[in-house]
Amino acid sequence: MTPEAKSHAIAAGVILVAAILVIYFLPTIVIGIGQYSPILGFVVGALLLLGFFAVFWLRARYQKNRRGE
Repeated sequence: MTPEAKSHAIAAGVILVAAILVIYFLPTIVIGIGQYSPILGFVVGALLLLGFFAVFWLRARYQKNRRGE
């Protein structure tokens, strides 16, 4: 395995583990915040879910700029 491929695999693993942890604890976080403010609970939940996709979008942009496209 090349160092570049190893780096990509480690990055994907870290992102996957972080996503699993966020999704696992998401209901607890949203319910806890929702007891204070339901709107804030919704916003935090939506931001956490959208953050998952934002990470992949930013990673794709970074790789595209790195390759010079």
